[in-house]
Amino acid sequence: MIPAAFDYQRAASIDDALGALAGGEAKIIAGGMSLLPLMKLRLANPGKLVDIGRLDELRRVGPTADGGFEVGALVTYAEAMATTSLDVAKECIAQIGDVQVRNRGTVGGAIAHADPGSDLPALGLALDYQVVLRSSRGERVVPLDGFFRGAFETDIAPDEILTSLRRGPLPAGARGSYQKMAHPASGYAIVGVCAIVAWDGGSISHARVAITGVGEVAYRAKAVEDALMGSDGSASAVAAAAAHAADGQTVNSDIYADRDYRSKMAEVYTRRAVDAALGR
Repeated sequence: MIPAAFDYQRAASIDDALGALAGGEAKIIAGGMSLLPLMKLRLANPGKLVDIGRLDELRRVGPTADGGFEVGALVTYAEAMATTSLDVAKECIAQIGDVQVRNRGTVGGAIAHADPGSDLPALGLALDYQVVLRSSRGERVVPLDGFFRGAFETDIAPDEILTSLRRGPLPAGARGSYQKMAHPASGYAIVGVCAIVAWDGGSISHARVAITGVGEVAYRAKAVEDALMGSDGSASAVAAAAAHAADGQTVNSDIYADRDYRSKMAEVYTRRAVDAALGR
């Protein structure tokens, strides 16, 4: 398929890109791994593309002064995997697409696109990331938990650009794992679960469990987290917590996994992710 006709502008700066968004018909493009396929299928028909792919100010990545971490929107998957010290992040990113996608696709693009089967939103939610959004009106910081409003829909206003993702320091001793049931052709998550846990005095003192591929958006499985908190992390405690993986969700049903099967796999992969994070 060939996209519908559109105008194109290469932004010289963030302010230049923000100015080009005025009017509401323009779309930001960077790696193009998500938007271009939609345009070829005529599922997206922006009147104008604003290319921010050469803005080096959006490529910064590294620790923050408070011990956290910040990733610029234009950092590619491959660059993120090369710079992170977190095994769980490497484990997750290594399962995204293929070499070409990881070398070209961007962290900011993945979060802004909000694909229900994307891996990165689960990782970001489990690590308590926030998104930094900028417009001509100023800058605002939004927790990733609540940022995804629906399939391919986020809290980004039409005149805003996602410039980076930012998190605070992790609890001492926190460990994580990302476990995924992947679609055999696309690699997208039929079910993907990221778990981050920490111990204190023989019980679980920190628990974050985020799930993608199951509902309309990636989400924090807060009933699982609540069940894990204060538990001894035994196999039975983890299994009981994992049974709540799909609580409150309208579970997806398609040709790859119907609702009942996907719900059960959410439970199974949640248990696997928590067990792996606990070192079992």
